[in-house]
Amino acid sequence: MLSEEQMPERVEVRNAFPTPIAMAMLPDAEKLNKQLKKLILAREKKETPRDTYDSNIGGWHSERNFPEWGGSAGDQVIETGRLLADRMTASRTGRPAEVAWQANAWANINRQGHSNEFHVHPGCYWSGVYYVDDGGCADDKSLGGEFVIMDPRGPGPSMYAPSLCFHGPGGNSVGATELLSPRTGIMLMFPSWLSHGVRPYHGGGERISIAFNFAVAP
Repeated sequence: MLSEEQMPERVEVRNAFPTPIAMAMLPDAEKLNKQLKKLILAREKKETPRDTYDSNIGGWHSERNFPEWGGSAGDQVIETGRLLADRMTASRTGRPAEVAWQANAWANINRQGHSNEFHVHPGCYWSGVYYVDDGGCADDKSLGGEFVIMDPRGPGPSMYAPSLCFHGPGGNSVGATELLSPRTGIMLMFPSWLSHGVRPYHGGGERISIAFNFAVAP
């Protein structure tokens, strides 16, 4: 058995295959959210209820035409997402890439007991969500409603040895899920192929968000 003195002097560990997840607080969020909440609650009453709501388990989401009725506040959310997508995208040479993004977006309302099952967004490059109202989740973790991300590497070592993980930053998440608590005014952006969902919301209010996709325009 080797002693510590017989170990290599230098061990370089590289974390391969990173998955970027961006989080940004929007400026003027309080002002924006007052306008957006009013618009979204009114839209819920106006739209004809649908038989199915994609990944929704309960809850409501609008048609995917939010940019048509979101007004100037909605435009600011989409434009912020577009700028974030620009910042997070590069050419294979590592240089900034000029991309003509094609966007769609929709509003979501989750009330008590509502959630979203795991899903992906086919045909898109970046996806994101902006929190208009976290429904109290940021201040009270018992309310749930977390945005949950599945490890794209699959089960990892948990398939063989569930008690073990990789040593180093983020190593204990391998084969598991990551939870992000919603916070009013925050935007998340992630690759569209990343499987994600929303845990049940247990609050008495309304957890309101705007989801969006960016695809490369033909």
